[in-house]
Amino acid sequence: MKYKKTAVIVSIILVSLVCVMLFNFLKKDVWDVNAELLKEEVLSIESSVEEVNLLDITPFDWDKVYFFEPYNQKEWIYETVGYKWDTISETVNEGMNQIVFIKNNQVVCYVYGYPENNGYGISMSEKTTQVPGGSLLIADEQRPFEVVRDGGVVYLKSN
Repeated sequence: MKYKKTAVIVSIILVSLVCVMLFNFLKKDVWDVNAELLKEEVLSIESSVEEVNLLDITPFDWDKVYFFEPYNQKEWIYETVGYKWDTISETVNEGMNQIVFIKNNQVVCYVYGYPENNGYGISMSEKTTQVPGGSLLIADEQRPFEVVRDGGVVYLKSN
């Protein structure tokens, strides 16, 4: 009887540990969750809307956002934003987005890839603050973005 009780307790502990490990493995990082939320917001912009403010359509708080040009190395991006996180890729072609939203010196959203694959793209004009390898937009700047639709893709282009 005592053996059965011990076996049950050990089984419960093992199942609990497996569940905790599985949960941690499947848990998405905040920047991935926010990237999905941002995509939903951008794709839900009504067709009659011609201009938006990035602050109004981001479903998370941010202080600044970096827009990196293609071919920047990971280390350069880490150095520029002042923060190193684990899931960053280097852009390999023109036209790819590499956008990093920061709040309190932490990455809160990371957008990467071709707009055609993501369903949307965001780009900055050259009139913004330039940083090594890209542009910087501070949340307080309230810069409008033109909404352009092309082939089923929503583009937000800063004026």
